[in-house]
Amino acid sequence: MADLLLVDDEPPIRRVLRQLFEYEGHQVREAGTGMEALRRVDEQVPDLVFLDVRMPGMDGMEVLRRLLASQPGLQVIMMSGHGTIQSALAATRDGALDFLEKPLDTDRLLLTLRNALERKGLADSVRDLRSRIAGDDAMVGRAPAFLSLVEQIERVAPTDARVVITGENGTGKELVARALHHGSRRRDRPFVEVNCAAIPSELIESELFGHVKGSFTGAIQDRDGTFQRAHQGTLFLDEIGDMALPAQAKVLRALEEGKVSPVGGGMPRSVDVRVLAATNKNLAEEIAAGRFREDLFYRLNVVPLSVPPLRARREDIPRLVEHFRQRMIRKDGLRPLRFTEEAMQRMVRADWPGNVRQLRNTVERLLILAAGPDITAADIERLVAGGTPSEHAFAFLDAPTYQAFRDESERVFLSARLDAHGWNVSETARALDMPRSNLYKKMERLNLQRPPEAYVT
Repeated sequence: MADLLLVDDEPPIRRVLRQLFEYEGHQVREAGTGMEALRRVDEQVPDLVFLDVRMPGMDGMEVLRRLLASQPGLQVIMMSGHGTIQSALAATRDGALDFLEKPLDTDRLLLTLRNALERKGLADSVRDLRSRIAGDDAMVGRAPAFLSLVEQIERVAPTDARVVITGENGTGKELVARALHHGSRRRDRPFVEVNCAAIPSELIESELFGHVKGSFTGAIQDRDGTFQRAHQGTLFLDEIGDMALPAQAKVLRALEEGKVSPVGGGMPRSVDVRVLAATNKNLAEEIAAGRFREDLFYRLNVVPLSVPPLRARREDIPRLVEHFRQRMIRKDGLRPLRFTEEAMQRMVRADWPGNVRQLRNTVERLLILAAGPDITAADIERLVAGGTPSEHAFAFLDAPTYQAFRDESERVFLSARLDAHGWNVSETARALDMPRSNLYKKMERLNLQRPPEAYVT
């Protein structure tokens, strides 16, 4: 239901329009003069104004200019029984959304109303998305590569287009997916995430499509999959490049038919889901190697979005550091330490193979472990594994024995790699081409413990 304001000096016209719009389910207010219209808008800003051009006293063109001066985003449709091309052009040049000639055609009137309300909905979505991106829980930055991504998100979010989000680990692909959902018409419906790399291949189909009781060992009752749970919302398939080929075939069929069949032969169910996918792999190479279906790629990759690595937006590092610092002080109760200028320069120059995730974790570590009262370059040298090279970073070269050297160098290396992958053991083991069980054993032997819970922002 929209709030409409009818501004016309002829009561019969207002009465006919009120009946029409109220029949369509909208709330309608009236004004018979320009001054009354300005007062009505001051009392409550409507979603849309229908404004007559010719009225005694203040005419419609003057009212239009005053309305838009006080409410720049207000949508106004002009009406006139003496319409000309010149007056229509003048109205749209002054900011009117459209121009209708009297006598008003009902079909044209309702079509114009629907288009205007749809446009308002999209504008509100974009403003909402901008607010989120500029807000406390959002992506932060002003680098050209970052702003280009934000612009693309704003354009794609209000649509139902499928998106493949690519980027290195820790760049914030999940945050992009959440921003797309938040800016869409589905924002009040579920956002369901599936990490395809974290689910064993024998369970991925059950996770996606659900299962019926008794379909496999442990299936003690019917269970909906993520496609069903995301009905009318958004399904985010993270690390889609790690999905097994049989599951890829079923995802393709679900996208083509809009239906899913639970494991074990349950009845197919219709689903209305917007699918977003993300990967840190080169899917073209995966297709060439036979590990990813080309037809599924083209189904998913309607709009490709690439998230830039942190090294491509180094000028944003001070903003990100300050954003994380303030949030951790406010929300997590950490000490209000500040970065010295030299410390911040070290942060800007350091390598960040784990991108924004690693930077966020590092800021948290420094706030917890730095001696204070400020975070200095010496704190970064001492506490940031894999940061700017220094005598501290290579202290293990002074180890008294070969075994001590080996243990300490291995500790530094594995700590940096785990940090780069957000302390996700499975991802780190895969990147190092190491069995996950071996990595767990090394972590236990070297007393490598995950720092306070990390997440991508």
